[in-house]
Amino acid sequence: MQISHESIYTFIYMMPRGDLRKELIASLRQKKKKRNKRGLSIERRGKIPDMVSIDERPDYILNRSVPGHWEGDLIVGKRHQSAIGSIVERKTRAVILVKLKAKDAESVRRAFEKEFKSIPRQMKKSMTYDQGHEMAEHKLFSKNTRMKVYFCHPGSPWERGSNENMNMLIRDFYPKGTDFNKITRRELKRVQDLLNERPRKTLNWKSPFDVFENEIMKKCS
Repeated sequence: MQISHESIYTFIYMMPRGDLRKELIASLRQKKKKRNKRGLSIERRGKIPDMVSIDERPDYILNRSVPGHWEGDLIVGKRHQSAIGSIVERKTRAVILVKLKAKDAESVRRAFEKEFKSIPRQMKKSMTYDQGHEMAEHKLFSKNTRMKVYFCHPGSPWERGSNENMNMLIRDFYPKGTDFNKITRRELKRVQDLLNERPRKTLNWKSPFDVFENEIMKKCS
């Protein structure tokens, strides 16, 4: 017998109010009091010029057979006045946390480019992003990093599943309401190291750091 995670969520959130319901919701990672309905959403933001859809992304990126393909996002802070960048490599689950001075497209592009300068060429091939306007300078980003940028469909966070899962782990360190302007780059990198050194079941209990380094060694041998 099999049951989907959506059925479990439906059961929990349809329960009448009471101690058991509170206890079950408290056991969930996001601990939301209400379950958001999943489905198609209406994109109200203007379109980013010259976007390349995820539909055009090669299948080998989807099956994680080749390293060097990343997913990116912003984690927004208190009152939407600050943010950090979150970039996850799909095959190894290695994460880069990016200190941002601002959320505008130029600031995000420059900060992301700076982080990728230290990444070996064979480990930076593409980036999959949502349609947030902080990636509006994607063509210049691609020119400077030689990384192709693909954009997800509106309201489809599962198309960046590795990044979404990582963002939940990052929220364990920086819950909603965090003012990222007060978080130093040194502190961000400390959390980045903790996440990259954590063994993951999906990696056969190896750490993202070890798997990432192994991929680099394979390319160099």
